[in-house]
Parts: sequence; C-alpha cells; structure tokens
Amino acid sequence: MRQRADRYKAIGRPKSKSSTSTVPLPPDVINALREWKAACPPGEEGLVCTYHAEAALATVMKAAHVVDGDGQPKYAPHAFRHFFASWCIKDRGGRELPPKQVQHLLGHSSIVMTLDTYGHLFREAGDRTELAEATRLLLA
Repeated sequence: MRQRADRYKAIGRPKSKSSTSTVPLPPDVINALREWKAACPPGEEGLVCTYHAEAALATVMKAAHVVDGDGQPKYAPHAFRHFFASWCIKDRGGRELPPKQVQHLLGHSSIVMTLDTYGHLFREAGDRTELAEATRLLLA
C-alpha cells in the first residue's frame, strides 16, 4: 500500500514507514478486484475501493440479512481488517501466524500496537499443568 484513505475520505500517505507495504493477495482476489475496478464508476483518484464499493457492500449485507436492529449494514469496511487480523491469529480455522508476522501484514509500526489490539486472540502459551509436565520431563 502506498496511500491510505481516512474516515473522512481524505487520501494521503501511510501513517508510518512500516505502513507502506505489499498486501499478499491470492489470484482469485486480484481477478475480482480487476473486475470490480472495470465495472465500478471511475473516481477522481482511480481507486478500487470507493464509496461505490462501500455502497455495494451495504447492499450485499442487507440482502444477506447481516444488519443491525434498524436494518442497516452491521459492519463497516474497516471491520474486515479486524476480521483479517483475527483470521491470521486464530488457531481454529485460521492461519495461526506469529505476532511479528501479523504486525507486518497489518503495517503496524510497533509490535506493541499489534499485541495491545489483538493480544487476546493469540493462543496462550500453556497452563500450569503443561508447565508442571514440562518441568517433570526436563528434570527426569
């Protein structure tokens, strides 16, 4: 990523040097983004994800009944960033990546930011039973 958009739809440079990154995408996603960009009304900035993409996402969520009590889309686009982070971290059905790799993928300038935000999702190192067994084996 070489640029970012904020919640006010202002385009600018990434927040930090570590925020400039290459986002790994599988071929299916790249093809879908190319198709979307070709079909999407062009914007001044030439972006793939625009207001139109957000509106299309809202339409899909409403059709899928992924809505709040007022019938509005339940998730904003930024929620998918959190989903991605969680998927990278979780062990059941996820990728179970180490914290430093998740930090890199998210473009966080510090591991502290990654762990403060997502630390609760990383698997615990073990409990006292595991520690006792490891100690027993070490001293055996």
